[in-house]
Order: sequence, then C-alpha cells, then structure tokens
Amino acid sequence: MKKWTILLLTAALLLQTACSDTPRVSVAELTQREELQMEETLDLQEGYPAERPLIEKEETPKEDDEKQEEKPPAEEKPTEQPPQEEKPAEPIPEAPQLPAEPPVVEPPEPPQAEKAPESTVVPPKEEAATEEEKPQQNLSVTDEIRAVWFSYFELETMLQGKIESAFTANIGSAFDNVNALGLNTVIVQVRPYADAIYPSEYFPWSYLATGTEGGDPGFDPLKVMVREAHNRGLSIEAWINPYRVRNANYKKELSAGNVVKEFLQSGDAIEYNGGIYFDPASEKAQKLIVNGVKEIVANYNVDGIHFDDYFYPTTDEDFDKRSYSAYKQSGGQLTLADWRRENVNRLVKAVYSAVHDTKNDVRFGISPQGNLENNYNKQFIDVALWLSKGGYVDYICPQIYFGFENSTSPYAETVAQWNDLIRLSSVDLLVGLAPYKVGTEDTWAGDGKNEWKSHSDLLSRMVECAREEQQYEGFVLFRYDSVFHPAAAVKSQINKEINNLKTVLE
Repeated sequence: MKKWTILLLTAALLLQTACSDTPRVSVAELTQREELQMEETLDLQEGYPAERPLIEKEETPKEDDEKQEEKPPAEEKPTEQPPQEEKPAEPIPEAPQLPAEPPVVEPPEPPQAEKAPESTVVPPKEEAATEEEKPQQNLSVTDEIRAVWFSYFELETMLQGKIESAFTANIGSAFDNVNALGLNTVIVQVRPYADAIYPSEYFPWSYLATGTEGGDPGFDPLKVMVREAHNRGLSIEAWINPYRVRNANYKKELSAGNVVKEFLQSGDAIEYNGGIYFDPASEKAQKLIVNGVKEIVANYNVDGIHFDDYFYPTTDEDFDKRSYSAYKQSGGQLTLADWRRENVNRLVKAVYSAVHDTKNDVRFGISPQGNLENNYNKQFIDVALWLSKGGYVDYICPQIYFGFENSTSPYAETVAQWNDLIRLSSVDLLVGLAPYKVGTEDTWAGDGKNEWKSHSDLLSRMVECAREEQQYEGFVLFRYDSVFHPAAAVKSQINKEINNLKTVLE
C-alpha cells in the first residue's frame, strides 16, 4: 500500500510540473469563453490539417487574403507556399486571460468528475489500471505512435492519371521517407468528398484517381497503399470526411449514379452556401457513412479509421431547419445545439461499433480542433462525452497547432487540458503538430506570433512535453509535403526542425 501511495504522489507531482508552469484550466472554463475572435480562413487543406469548415462570416477576419477557401481540386493544384495568413485547424481566440491560481496536486485518488460544457456531465475516470496496463507516465516511448497525415493534395499529385506501377513507386518513395524520419504510421485520406480512392459499393471513384469523379483507374490505390505501408513496417489508417460532399469552391457535378443525387431529393443531403453536405440528423445518411466504414475495415487490412474535424459546417439555424422542425413536431425537447451534438454523437458511436464489430483490433479515432469551445459550440461535437464514456473513440488527436508562447492557448497548457479531459484509461491522446507553420508568422498567436520563425526546435520540444502526460501515446504531423517538400523560403528551417525532431525519436 505504501508503494502505491508513493507512486501516486510522485506521479501527481510530476504531472503538476509537466511541460510548463502554466496553471491548468478547467474544461468548463474552456468551453464557456464567449468573447472568442474566430479565424475563418478556410476549407484550405494545403496549409492546414484535417480541414475545418467555414463557419460564421461575421467572425471572419477582414483581410481578403484570409478568405481563401479550398482550391478546386481538379482545376488548380495547391501551392506549397507556407500559410502567411494563418490557417489553424482550431481558430485561435483573442486572449481572454486564463486563471492565475496555482496548479492543484490531487491526492492519490482518481480525479473527480468535472462538469462538462452545458448539459454534458463528465463521469469519473475509470478505476486506475494496473501499472503494467497503464503507467502513470509514458516514460518509455518504444510504442509511441509517430504519424504523418497524407491529405488528398499529396495523393492527387502521386495518383491522378497514373498507372499502378507509377503510383506504387510514388507512394513507396513517400513511405520510405516516412520510415527514414523514424515515423511508424501514415494516415491517408481515402474519402475527401463522399467519394473513394478504392472500388466502393457506396461511393463513386474520387476525382483523385483519373481527374473525373466516377473514373476507374484500373487498379485499387488503397490496396496498394496498405501493402506498401505494411511492407515497410508502417501502420496505416484510412482518413474519412464523413459529411462533406462538395464545398463552395469544389462544385463539380455529381457523377452518374452518385447516391447524393437521390439524397438531395429526399432531404438526406443539404445544399448550403454553395456546398453539399449530408444531413447529420438523417438516419439514412448515417447508415451510408457507417456502411462505408464497414466496407473499408472488412476489405482492407487497415490499422485504423480516422475522422478529422469536419462535422457541422455552420451554426446557421437555417442549415437544418427542416430536420429540426420535424424533430420538434415529433415531441423532441432538445435545444438546437444539443440536438445537433446528439446527431454527431449517434454517428460517432455507430462508427465505433461498426469498426470493432467488423475487426476488433482496428482503432477508431477523431482529430478535432484544439479549441474546446469551437468544438462544442461551433461544430457541435461533444468531445468531453466521447472521452468520458466508452464506445465512442479509441483515441483523440486534437490539432494543437499552437506554440509555447501563444498568448491565448500556449502549447503546454493546451496539451495538459486535453490530457485531463480524458476520463477513460482505454482512450489514448495523440497530439496533432504543425510543421506547416515552421518559418512563418503565427498571425493569431499574440505575443508568440514570431515563435515559429525564431526557433528551430519546436517540434522536438513539443514531443518531449507531450510525453509527460499520462494519456499520451503519440503525435501526428500535418502534413507530408510540409515535412518532406517544404517551400523554398522555409526549407532550411524545416530541415533544422526535422533534424532536432530526429534526436528525440532515436
């Protein structure tokens, strides 16, 4: 008993000092910041990870440069210029001051439940696992997940119009680069626009294959990627955008036979602001998404299914007015915001079950924005629930694209907050990192706006910092080209960053 007491007290003290002396902030405080300045640049994946939808225009920065949306995939290839007007996956609020009270060292009992935002209550953490099952700190990094995102922009360059042998050589060379850096996992985008880079019963061929939606390349790119990844000892996860069909800048016609045509007529898909989205409230749409996940897990030896932060594309009440009215007329009592969150929760839970019912050893994870208020009140995703009750996710990978000196969301504090949000020993914390920011001004970081320009060891320090957190299991870099094909203006600095990162991966 004394041994356990000493271990727990030691762990508590270590957690208190981990990464930074910045005081930790409660989940309730994080999700109730009302005075946020939103950065609304984008649907622009070239500089920014696991994309995010365009939200309210009144919160959009005024600069014209920042209003770029995702470039039309087939007409204009993304440039590799670093984002000068920042495009974080999690819009950075303007600096409400954080509480100054010192960190609290918990007694050697599991932490008590915090009240989650609004109506969601976070239950207590599961009973602590044994030392062998879940160490108090991840001091060993031999099993650390070291991943990189491959967006559809990279895949377009490597795949479009290529025969199988050419694509195999292209993706093989990329995976060799991943291996050489010391990474062990690739997360590849296989369904960006309700389409597929594999033969699917439910979705048309992606334009990524031939340049035209519905065009069969004559081989199976996902099969090639799974084989080539595993041949090199890499894990591979299939990255899916569940709701997006089109956005304002990608307006190509739906291919013949695309099920979305029928869904638009029945109201199971919605045309909004120049885009098309599956209605998150639609049981028919949810079933289609879940069946698409089952198809991948059943037919391919993937190691995981990965969702990014694309959920509700707007807070506009008109977006799903018809569905919400039908819900209320049927006796529904939830507010619009709670109803939307419940729609997302149902999908996430159904996907989790589908993955594990098909192959129990396949993981399901989500990469939300790093800002909890935006997740909860802008995209209507209840991460506190997912991380406090079983059956939603195996891991969470917040996009923590903030520097240590960020005025509002400093990196160390933000990582600690996400770690503390996890109430289940079965849920792992991965940290999304931003090599795409290296060498650029972090426009919305306040006093830390020049941090990515003046330092060359941020990524290595971020990994070492995150390793101090109890639930931490790894990191993901956004994105492949930012690391291996950076713009000339930042190439020297990114090379220094990567060399420093290598030193902590050896």
